[in-house]
Amino acid sequence: MIRFAFRLLATISLALAVILAVLDATRSVAVSRLVLTPLGESWKTFSPSTLDSARKAMESHWPLLWDIVAQWLLSAPGSIVFAVLAFLLYAAGHRRDFAVR
Repeated sequence: MIRFAFRLLATISLALAVILAVLDATRSVAVSRLVLTPLGESWKTFSPSTLDSARKAMESHWPLLWDIVAQWLLSAPGSIVFAVLAFLLYAAGHRRDFAVR
């Protein structure tokens, strides 16, 4: 059951990565140069109130985590962040075959 949850989350993350990549590709074609939208900008466009709530919650409970990890993740391209997350979730949910050949 846990493997299924990891694989489901991996599929959702991969779908988000593809959506963000298509949006970046469309913008890149429109301006004739590579455009990689940061995750924080995409999140702010989609739901600014939840981004602000997440920032306030993390700053009040884990200020160092917000300053180092969250700021770095929010400045990274969203499509790449979700693609890496999808890979890690899939790897966590992957069934390992320990058969000796």
